[in-house]
Parts: sequence; C-alpha cells; structure tokens
Amino acid sequence: MNKTWLVTGSSSGIGRALVEQLLQRGERVAATLRKTEALSDLKARYGEQLWLAALDVNDPLAIREVMRQAFSELGRIDVVVSNAGYALFGAAEEVSDEQIGQQLQTNLIGSMQVIRACLPYLREQGGGRILQVSSEGGQLAYPNFSIYHASKWAIEGFVESVAQEVAPFGIEFTLVEPGPTRTNFGAALVSPPVMDVYEQTPAGEVRRAITSGAFPLNGDPLKMANAMIEAANAQPAPKRLLLGSDAYDRVHATLTERLHQLEQQEALARSTEID
Repeated sequence: MNKTWLVTGSSSGIGRALVEQLLQRGERVAATLRKTEALSDLKARYGEQLWLAALDVNDPLAIREVMRQAFSELGRIDVVVSNAGYALFGAAEEVSDEQIGQQLQTNLIGSMQVIRACLPYLREQGGGRILQVSSEGGQLAYPNFSIYHASKWAIEGFVESVAQEVAPFGIEFTLVEPGPTRTNFGAALVSPPVMDVYEQTPAGEVRRAITSGAFPLNGDPLKMANAMIEAANAQPAPKRLLLGSDAYDRVHATLTERLHQLEQQEALARSTEID
C-alpha cells in the first residue's frame, strides 16, 4: 500500500534522492525546501503526486503553517523525514558566534521544531514514522567539525527522549546516520577564515583532506535513500540506521572503545553511592 511522505531539505543530496526514489515507487510526496524551483523538473514529471512548499526551517511559525497545510491538503502523512541541515567546517576557535548560532538554529532547533510541529497530527491520526537525518557524526567526532557534531549529538538525544514520550501514540522514530556521501556536501560546507596556528594540527589535516579530495566519500545517496525507505516499512522501526561501510567500521570502533573505558570505571562509579 502506497504511503504519503513529507521530506524537508529536499533540494539536493540525500533529500532529493529520497524524493526521486519515492516518486518512482508511486508514493505521494510533500517536499519542502527553501526554493521550490529546485524540484520543478520533478513537479513537471509527476504532477499532483508531488506537493511542494517553500520552507526555511529557521522559521518556526512557517514550519507550523506548512505542516498544517500539508496535513490539511493531503490528509494522512505516514512518514515525516526531517532532513534539512548543513555543516559548519572549522576549528572551534575559528568559527564566529553568528556561525555557531546559525548551525545550531538550523540543524538542532530547526529539526526539533519540525518534529514538534508534526507530532499533534501524527498523534491525532493514530501514529506514523519520523526519520530524523543525523550522521555518523552523531556518535563520533572529527576535528574541525565541532559545532556540526554538537548539533548532531544534541538532536540524537532529543529524539531518544521524544521517542519514549510519544510511543504510546503509535509514533516511531529512526535516527538515520549516513557516513560521508557523494553529494554536494563538501561544496556546501560553510567555513570561517583559517587560523594558521591550526594548520599543523588534526584540524588542519582534516581540512586538507577535504579540500584535496583525499577524504573518502563512498556513500551512494540513491542506495541510502532506498535503505531509508525500507527502514520506514520495517516493523518495528529501527532506532538507528547507520549507512556506509566506513561509517559502520568507525562507529563500531568508537562504541567498542567507549564501552571498554566505561567498564574500567565500574568500581569507581559504584563506589560513589551513599553508604
């Protein structure tokens, strides 16, 4: 049975790949993006199967209005994909206060507001799925991406909590965690002026790898989009969906080391309780 999806941040990358795959499968899609003309080719091809709305997730009033319109005009929406976001690429000392605020406003608060805005409609219709696009960077961290990681680690904590709050209403969440993907991600990085003092540090090494093309981008956005579609149909919903071989290896190693460090502190942790 075909579903109706709502996808934010659908102009490019995984968001656009997801919209294309859904339309090809015969699903109905509500796609939001800042400039709707970016999907004019798909609108011409699929007509009423594709519902478009301009949306900047930095505007909470606009988010609520677009959600109201989408659920009102389309009726039931089965899956909401919160995908809008970008990466701020710079050492913590390099980035400006304004850049920090904008990164957190878009990736974290914007995603939180999308989720908050759709919850009443999903609850009233008896349930649904929310796919929050995070990153492998929601479980590990690279130098030079500190503010980006802050946004992804934070949205994962938010989703972990909200998922428990709304489970009684039949609303399920999946955190989608792609590894580096062959999209325009690198070209879309926002970078502050470089401080020379960081050139010979891990931050500088990552910066050079990204700019030279040496940083591997092995993820296929079409395959990732298909994996997201399959996850939305899985019962029960997977709590996390890690995408990419390199991402799997890195997250596995990170979690293994974290668990090892935790186990080394067991005796100390238990010793700090009231006698």
